[in-house]
Amino acid sequence: MEYSGLLLMLGFLAIFYFLIIRPQQKKEKKIKEMRGNLKIGDEVATIGGIHGKIISVKEDIVIIEVGADKIKLTMAKWAIGNVLNQD
Repeated sequence: MEYSGLLLMLGFLAIFYFLIIRPQQKKEKKIKEMRGNLKIGDEVATIGGIHGKIISVKEDIVIIEVGADKIKLTMAKWAIGNVLNQD
């Protein structure tokens, strides 16, 4: 009967892992993969809401072109929130 408390705690830890930790890890892996696969010509949205087209990709930096005036903005890769033209 001493093990019932331990089993209950292990059950809660398993539920916590499968409902919270594992889905978060999958989401982070998907985002990291998306940012690693950025290429020139991709239409992107930043986490700040700026929409533009990638014109240059470097190790940790992307340059996007926004607006009708084709203004170039230098952004960190982590600032890219979504690729809009998924193939």
